[in-house]
Amino acid sequence: MTGAALGFAAVPTPPTVLLGPGASGTAASMRPYVSGLERRGIAARGIDLPRGRAERAVPVYAGLIADAPGDFVIGGQSFGGRVASMVAAATPPRGLVLLCYPLHLPGHSEELRTDHWPDIACPVLLLSGEADPRARIDLLRDSVKLLKRATLHTYPGVGHGLAPVIDDAVERIAEFVRAL
Repeated sequence: MTGAALGFAAVPTPPTVLLGPGASGTAASMRPYVSGLERRGIAARGIDLPRGRAERAVPVYAGLIADAPGDFVIGGQSFGGRVASMVAAATPPRGLVLLCYPLHLPGHSEELRTDHWPDIACPVLLLSGEADPRARIDLLRDSVKLLKRATLHTYPGVGHGLAPVIDDAVERIAEFVRAL
């Protein structure tokens, strides 16, 4: 007999977390996040994405969740997060994790990459360094208002990469995933 047959409620399994790398990274570069989440009992894996324009990588990422979008939390570092956010705008996953989202190119803060954000319906966790040249912190704080259900956590003195605060970042991701 199963636990449900005996009157016990089934314990929900957290969704699998898929993380795409930054523009110059690979699935292996997401290993610190994947390992940290696995140590916390959450299934996770890094994925490879084609290099170049984010629009080119969207179908690849979307193909990974095509059969079960609600069973995944998707996201990534910089470019990987941008691609995941574009996927989430079209095919809602259970949640979206954006690590150092590249809000704009360095020195081009007038060209924000948020046109698709109002279409993202799932919960979103954004983790960003306050000294990130690709996400001016005042603009990021203002842009988060475009998302329906978002939590932003920033790290003072941290730039475009969360290596100095990886343990805290992984713990925040784990908490986010467990709460979904």
